[in-house]
Amino acid sequence: MNFIKFVKLNLQSMKNSFMIALTIVAAMWMVFILNQLVGLDFNQFGIIPRQTEGIKGILFAPFLHGSLAHIISNTVPMLVLTTVLFWFYRKIAIRILILSTIAGGGLVWIFGRSAFHIGASGVVFALVGFLIASGIFRRKIKALLLAIVIFFLYGGVVWGILPTQPGVSWESHLFGFLSGIVLAYIFRSSNV
Repeated sequence: MNFIKFVKLNLQSMKNSFMIALTIVAAMWMVFILNQLVGLDFNQFGIIPRQTEGIKGILFAPFLHGSLAHIISNTVPMLVLTTVLFWFYRKIAIRILILSTIAGGGLVWIFGRSAFHIGASGVVFALVGFLIASGIFRRKIKALLLAIVIFFLYGGVVWGILPTQPGVSWESHLFGFLSGIVLAYIFRSSNV
């Protein structure tokens, strides 16, 4: 394969990955705007720990945000990290995204404090955990370099796993991050 063809394939792959991420983020924004304009209070579909009606929140919570500041704070990391996931780990990206959402949300449902847990930050933390841990577990230069970049860009978010801010679901952050690490270990030998 010549260099130009290689570059074109990589650019197309990056574009496709970005479009997937953009679609997910657009869905988050559509739900938020609809919630604000129509006032349907979709946020009632968040995770409510240990309540039967709160189970559905495991899947819905990443699309629900309580304020403009909340959704803005999740938009860029979600866009960047999902793009990176689908670009570098395209063969397992969908599984990682779905499993991290279910595992992180499921653990919040089991162990979280009694509250509505909403927002995409649990998935953001899962992607940070996965992308950093994959570099460590895979021991391949490309994965390790990517892990270093992600650590420098988003490593500071790890402080979000501590219960330091009232009204913030640190449980989503913690269990998302741990889910990402576990999935990185489970999928460490998978072709990407």
